[in-house]
Amino acid sequence: MLSMVQQDHLTVNSELKQLNRVQQWFEQFCLKHLAQVGWSQKQLYALNLALAEGFTNAVRHAHHALPPETSIEIEVSLWVNRLEVKIWDYGKPFNPDAIAEPTPGTLQVGGYGWFLLRRLADRVAYERGADDRNCLLIVKYASEGQQ
Repeated sequence: MLSMVQQDHLTVNSELKQLNRVQQWFEQFCLKHLAQVGWSQKQLYALNLALAEGFTNAVRHAHHALPPETSIEIEVSLWVNRLEVKIWDYGKPFNPDAIAEPTPGTLQVGGYGWFLLRRLADRVAYERGADDRNCLLIVKYASEGQQ
């Protein structure tokens, strides 16, 4: 089993205005750790976009009926071969696989976030934990073929 290299976490309120803080925190982590181990700017951009999509989904959908003081916890873990981002929310559980992928050339209401996340990451999972929180897991491998 490959060992973890670095890890960090951040807890913020469930407010869209926190997105800048979340992205700045993530960019600092990336500058400090990922660039030194050979991750490309393209990979870092995709991860930052995936994080932004996951965070805004938690605020807009999972926490839409909850007070803005409801926390969202984010953890980033750098392993030798991959980066994992976990975003925990307190929303009602749902199955994102039940969301139909948009057909090219058609418009639909919602569901584009999951479509985007699946394209940006190598692995995406959304599961309910024993602590009554949901965890969005976003995994990106350092190079192709390591999945």
